[in-house]
Formats: sequence, structure tokens, C-alpha cells
Amino acid sequence: MQFTGRGRRKFSRLAGDARGDLYPHSLQFYLQPPTENISLVEFENFAVDRLKLLKSVENLGVSYVKNSSEYKSKLETELRRLKFPYRALVEDDYEARRKDHISHFILRLAYCQSEDLRRWFIQQEMDLFRYRFNQLNDQLVEKFLEYVNLAYDALTARSLPVVQADERLQPLLSHLSHAYVGPDYNIQKNTGKISLEQIDALSVKSFPLCMRQLHKALRDNHHLRHGGRMQYGLFLKGIGLTLEQALQFWKSEFIKGKVDADKFDKGYAYSIRHNYGKEGKRTDYTPYSCMKIILSNPPGQGDYHGCPFRHSDPELLKQKLQAYKVPSTGISQILDLVKGMHYQLACQKYFELTHNVNDIGWSLNHPNQYFIESQQLLSGIKEIKKEQKQPENFQPKHGSQKSLNTATASTSSSLNPIEEMELEGLDDCFTDD
Repeated sequence: MQFTGRGRRKFSRLAGDARGDLYPHSLQFYLQPPTENISLVEFENFAVDRLKLLKSVENLGVSYVKNSSEYKSKLETELRRLKFPYRALVEDDYEARRKDHISHFILRLAYCQSEDLRRWFIQQEMDLFRYRFNQLNDQLVEKFLEYVNLAYDALTARSLPVVQADERLQPLLSHLSHAYVGPDYNIQKNTGKISLEQIDALSVKSFPLCMRQLHKALRDNHHLRHGGRMQYGLFLKGIGLTLEQALQFWKSEFIKGKVDADKFDKGYAYSIRHNYGKEGKRTDYTPYSCMKIILSNPPGQGDYHGCPFRHSDPELLKQKLQAYKVPSTGISQILDLVKGMHYQLACQKYFELTHNVNDIGWSLNHPNQYFIESQQLLSGIKEIKKEQKQPENFQPKHGSQKSLNTATASTSSSLNPIEEMELEGLDDCFTDD
């Protein structure tokens, strides 16, 4: 695959220049990488849409019995919405087949860079292939098996040295593996409407577990290390804390510990102003998404940042959930999701259990999304079906969960690699613990 600038796209065709020769079937084994030239804009758009598709595959696979009528119906809807092949008998879907082919190889490059990423990518692609294969009738199955060569060449990772040398592509590929495709929660209508006195109560009612953990650690220790200050500080900014409130909040807490007022003003206030775009490059930084928290900067000893569902020992996570009065059946469900590496779905289950709701109608992708949805529910702006209380020994049947929308159905599709990379670069600026 070759890449051009943002100009017009060139195509490299097979002999005869027949579109049907390139993609004779809607189902592919992706045996040959694409050879045409595409623009960076199309590269990014294809990658984002396939990432949305694979996240939908993951969510639906947990919410429904795979290959059930509901599962197939909702996955077909998502394939149609994102303009990927969805019916094997559709003849005039060349552009969808082309998009399917190219986008698969783009995400191969993005997700071949670690064992965890490879495992997640392969699982979702297998589920997607299984769904598509099951849509074929006997004649098409035979035709497909005759067409493909079942032998395969191992890991895309061999292409990494060449790809990494291309300064245009590597930042995009590195970003895609933990890309967030929803709103950035940067500009909030409620800016300044959150008082400092409310934060303790809000942390119990409406903070996701990662931010509740950080808030408790700050109150207990009167200090957070750099990773915690970044993750929690930008979250507070996103829920509406002004710069003046943030400076007051952090200063009042730190001086209760080992940091006096003068040391705070000289050593910590700058980074807070920097987050609000008042220092340095004057970039108005955005709160961290779930994927960034899960995949970037894992916590070390003495740290409290990160995702509790991803980075906590399961037994410690269980104890924490018990302390927060999560019922035992719910804890078992959460731990099962964690075991399957469905960390965002585990957090979503935590939301359902702590808010006593079911059929919430959205999928969790961002801590600030969690906060907003919680506040809207608790204030009565949104009404969600209440979950019926079950006995402690009740065991739901597999696939009995109510429907969940796909990962990005309720959010606008936007990818901001420049802003995300700038945010990552900020981590190196302030390393004081």
C-alpha cells in the first residue's frame, strides 16, 4: 500500500481494469495487502470506521448470544451504517468491499504492536468473519472456499520497520491502537457550575471508578503523583471546574500534606495553568478517554491513576467493589468481563449496578461521558428503565442482557490525532512527583 498527500487518489488495477476482478466476493481472507495509492484522509477515515465496527462487534458479543437473531440484526445495521459489506448476495458493493479490505490492513498495522492489542484485534476480526461466513448459503460457501487459499503468511509486524520509517504514518498508527472516536469533552456548557464543596458527594454518586479512586487517594494522602494529577485534573476540567477553582482545589489539598503554599505556586500551579491552555503552547487540553487510560502510562507502585478494571489485581478490585456496596452477583459479572479483557464493559456494568438501571442505551467510552450520563439520570433529565432487584443467588442466562447501542452510536465521529499526540507530549513536561 502506498500513501499520497491530501490530493487526488490514484488507483492501481489488476489486469483488465475490472472492478469485479479485485473483489469477487464480499467475504475475504485478506491474503494479499492492498496495492493502490490512497490519500492520508481516506487512510484515516477507513481506519476510524473499522475501529468503530470492531468495537461494536465486541459490545454485541458480550450483550447478546453470538449468531442469535438480535445479534445478527444489530451487527448488520452497524455494517450498513458504516458502509461495509453486509450481505453476501449484494452485487454492487465494490466500494464497501474495497473499504473492508484496506481498513483491515490499516488496523493490522496499528494492532500488531503488542500482544494485548493483537489478541483483541484477532478476537474481533474472528467474530466478524464468523458472522459473515454464517450468512453464506451452501453454494456461496463452496464458491468462497474454492476461491481462497487457506494457507497464510504470519504477522504483519514484519512490515513495521518500513512503516515506522514513514513519518506520516507512524503517528497515525500509534494513535489508532488507542483511538477515541467520540466527543472530547473539552468545552462544557456547565463550566463554573460545579462548586468545590460538591466534589466529595459527586465522587460517590457520579464519578467512574478510576476517578473515584483518584479522588479518595488525594483526600487520604493530600498528594497525587504526576500521572494521577494529569488524569484527574483534566477530568475535573471536563466536568466544569474553572482554572481558578482548580488552582484552589489542588492547593488546598496539597498544603494539607508536605507541600507548602510557596512550593505549590512554584512547582505545581504552572502545570495546572498549562492544562487549561494558559501556559506553554497554550493548547486547551482535553480529558483522557477510556482507551488512553487503559493503554497508556500504566501505574506503578505509589500511583493511583489508570483503569481499575485493567490495572488492579482482581482480588483487590473485588474488595474495592465490596467496599462500595456492589452486590456479589454484580461483582461476579464485572470480574468475568475483566477476565475477558472487556474493561470498558466492566465499567459500564459498574454504572448499571451503582445506579440500579438496565437497558441504558449507550456504550461507555469516556470518563466524562460516565459523569454526564450519571448526572442526567440522577437529575431526571434522562429516564432509564430501572433494573429489577434479583436474589443474591440469581444467575442470569447467557445473553440475557438487554440491548446496548454500539460503541459510538450516541457520539459524533471525530478523531483528533494532533490534539491527542500533543496531550501525550505534555506528559514529559512535568515529572515532579
